[in-house]
Amino acid sequence: MNNTASVLVLAFLAVTFIMSAHDKIFHWNDNMVWLKPHFEKTILKNFVPLTTGILLAFELIAGIFCLVGIIELYINGGRMFGFYGAVFSCISLLFMLFGQRLAKDYDGARTIAIYFVVAILGVYWLS
Repeated sequence: MNNTASVLVLAFLAVTFIMSAHDKIFHWNDNMVWLKPHFEKTILKNFVPLTTGILLAFELIAGIFCLVGIIELYINGGRMFGFYGAVFSCISLLFMLFGQRLAKDYDGARTIAIYFVVAILGVYWLS
C-alpha cells in the first residue's frame, strides 16, 4: 500500500481527534451545556461527564497515535502506531455512534458513519 494514502488518512484522523479533544478540554462547560440536554432522555443522562471524559481519553490516544504513526511511516515505514491510531479512532467513533443512536440523533449518527469509513480504510491499509 502506498504510504501517501496512509499518511493522508492518519493526518485526517489526527486533526479530527486532536481538535475534538482540544475542544472538550478547553470548552468543557460549553460541551456539558449542549450534551446534558442531548442525552437527558437516555440511559446516559446521569453519566454525561464520565462518558465524555472516557471519549476524550480515547480521542487523545487516537490522535497522538495517528501523529506518531505518520512519523513512524516516514522514518522506517512502520505501521504499528498508525494502525493503533486508526483502531482507536474507530472505537471513538463507535462510542459516538452509540450515543447518537441512543439520543435518536440520526443526522449526527449519519455524519459519524462518514468518518468511520475513513478510519476503517486506515485500519485496512495499515494492517
